[in-house]
Order: sequence, then C-alpha cells, then structure tokens
Amino acid sequence: MPSTIAVIGTGYVGLVSGTCFAENGNRVYCVDNDPRKLEKLRNGKIPIYEPGLHPLYERNYKEKRLSFTDNLEEAVLASEVIFLCLPTPPNEDGSADLQYVLKVADDIGAILQKHAPQPFKIIVDKSTVPIGTSERVTETIRKQYDGEFTVASNPEFLREGFAVEDSLRPDRVVIGTSHEVAKKVLTELYEPFVMSGNPIIVMDERSAEITKYAANSFLAMRISFMNDLANLCEILDANVDNIRKGIGTDTRIGKKFLFSGVGYGGSCFPKDVKALLKSSGTAGHPLRIVQAVEDVNADQPKLYFEKIRAYFNGDLAGRTFAMWGLAFKPNTDDVREAPAYIVINLLLDAGAKVAAFDPEAVENTRERYGDRIRYAENMYDALDGASALLLVTEWNEFRQPDWGAVTSRLAEAVVFDGRNIYDPEHMRALGFDYFSIGRAAVRAKK
Repeated sequence: MPSTIAVIGTGYVGLVSGTCFAENGNRVYCVDNDPRKLEKLRNGKIPIYEPGLHPLYERNYKEKRLSFTDNLEEAVLASEVIFLCLPTPPNEDGSADLQYVLKVADDIGAILQKHAPQPFKIIVDKSTVPIGTSERVTETIRKQYDGEFTVASNPEFLREGFAVEDSLRPDRVVIGTSHEVAKKVLTELYEPFVMSGNPIIVMDERSAEITKYAANSFLAMRISFMNDLANLCEILDANVDNIRKGIGTDTRIGKKFLFSGVGYGGSCFPKDVKALLKSSGTAGHPLRIVQAVEDVNADQPKLYFEKIRAYFNGDLAGRTFAMWGLAFKPNTDDVREAPAYIVINLLLDAGAKVAAFDPEAVENTRERYGDRIRYAENMYDALDGASALLLVTEWNEFRQPDWGAVTSRLAEAVVFDGRNIYDPEHMRALGFDYFSIGRAAVRAKK
C-alpha cells in the first residue's frame, strides 16, 4: 500500500530518494528552505546533474505524487515516515556537523507537540551521520514531544552518476531500527525496490550508522591502496595496470575500485573517511588503516602536480595548462573535494594559467574560481597555446579525441594522464611525451 512520505532536504540524496519513492507510487513531500531551489523544482528545472533523474521527476511531479514545499509543518503532519536528508559537512576536526539534522529534529518535535496527539511517526536518518545520531535525534525530539515516535537509520549507498539505478534497484537496503512497527513499515516501503531478490538487512541503529562509514571507507581504501602501489610501480619500473588485472581477476578481490589516478573526491568518501577517523579516535581506537587511506589520498594530486613541475624544470610561471575534467568523477557536476581543484590551486600558486573544460562542472567551478582561470567552450578550445594537456576526469568524450587537433593546438606535445585512459605506446607513436599513474613515462619518437 502506498505511503505518504516527507523528505526533508532536496540536495543530492533527498531529491533522488524522494523522486524514486514517488516513482514507486508513494506520495512524497520534498521540503527545503531555499526559495530559489524550490522555484527551479516547481518550474521543471533540476539543480543537479544526474543521468535519468529528469524524466522520473517530470512524470511524478505531473502526476502529483511528488511536490516541493517549504512548509515543514504540513509535510510532517501528513506523513507517516519522515526522512532526514540533510547536509552533514565536516567540521575542522573531521567530525560531522549535525547542526542541520538536530535543528530539523527540534522543529519536528515542536510541530508534533503543537498538534498532539499525532499518529505514530517514523523519523529516518538517511543522511550520513556519526554513530549515535539516532539517539541524539530521539533526545532532541523527546525534549519537545511526548507522543509516539521512533528514530531509525537508513543509510544511502548511491553512486553519483548512477544514483537513479542505485535507488530504484539497490544491491541491498540497510534499515537500522529496534522498533517492530518501524521494521514492518520500512520493509514494506522498500520491498518494491528489491523485487529481484536483493536483501533488506535489518539491524540495530548504531550498526547501520557504522555500516555506511565502513562501506565508503573500504572502497576509499581500495583506491588509496592502488594509488600507493602505483607510486611504487613508477619507482620499480612496473606497470600498475598489469597488476590491477592480475589481482582483479581473483574472485576474493574483484575488479571494482582498483583503478589508479589522482585520488578520490566527491561528497562522500573524503567526508566519511574523516568522520570515521574522528569517531574511532574519540572511542579510543584509532583506525590506522583508514588514516593511511586519508594520507595517501591527500598526497596523490600533489604527486601528479610534481610530475608536471619536474617536466618543466620548475618553470611553470606564465605557462598555460589545458585541463580536461573538473568534476570529481564523470557523469556528475559535483566538484566537492575534486582533485582537479587541488591541482588548479597548485598551478596558480606556481604562477601558471589554467584553461579548463568539463561537460557539466564549469558553472560550479566558475563559482569557486571566478576569472582566475579560463573556461573553454569545448574540449579543444582549452588546448590553444597550452604547454600540456592535463586529463583529470575520465569523461567518455575524452577517451578518443582527435589527436591531430590536439597536437595542432597545443604549444607542446605533452600529456599528463591522471586517469590512465590512454595507451602509452600509442601516445609515443603519436608524438607525445606522456605521463600517467603507475606506468613508465614515455617520450615521443623523434
């Protein structure tokens, strides 16, 4: 039976989750306090780039299963299940900032008490939150409201660029609750999403909270391991791509998240690794492996920059560098913690100029850098007069460029491939000096 749901926060997780809940027949109120965002959403414009999201949004908005409002009271009173999809940015010490979550929890408590008695409510932490947050949210609401409710944890595992697929067909659903009614209601809510037989895993609230951090930190660990190994391969004249194939075919290891590059970024991995480190340190058991993951990732874009500086003998001032890719990964406009930004900062500090192109992330980058860098209309326009091409994000359109056009527009035939998407020997034959991650540098055949 369809439910009425409130989704508080229309950021990445809230908008995707709310739309996909509506797609499965539920009535969804998406609540936000940003009037500009709400105006866009009510006028057919989605403020994020996510493949496949727009047609679902259009259909469900038209059929009135999906609505957008700043009226938290209306949404809370109308809904049986209330999802908190609010930002939890890192504090300076790496801990997750819960001010938005707890403020909304306080508001919910006040609303429920004002209109008491209310039917049983299920408040669900879908934001990535520290261990013990469900208890803090419960305490916050209980200070205001003495009626029947429970707080559950339901971490999201969405990959940017594949979030619609991951939401509609998740490989697992994790529900953290000890309340029998909440178990039943949330299990029934998610059953249409797992018709193919993938599991709904019910556990206690704290275990669910740790599960999200553990999953992202483990995936980040695989990336940092391969990057650390790639740096060793360059010293020992080995090829990290060969090693990746050699270990990835081991079924105990698998092929995913074994690609070397300039480091991970985005809204999840950096924040979640830091938050898990903070929580483990506070608990008196620092996770040493996770600390190494963080350290390797912090160094990776700097090592990439050092290759550039070494090639030009430290003389970067006045040179222009063409950068392909700004988003932290392809198929998104998300630039949070993007490795490209670290490289841009290092280049600018060295007196260099940057001409950048990204299929989706230019406007977000313009908000950050203004006119400090040049924004190209297309990938080839970024090349004009540049001393080298820097490939930082592996968008599909960068994989098979017109190398003749690249050569004719670059001032020097040099490529620094931060994602290993080109074949070294092919680049040599084309006449490029070519540098990648964990593979021997090649010099053009003269």
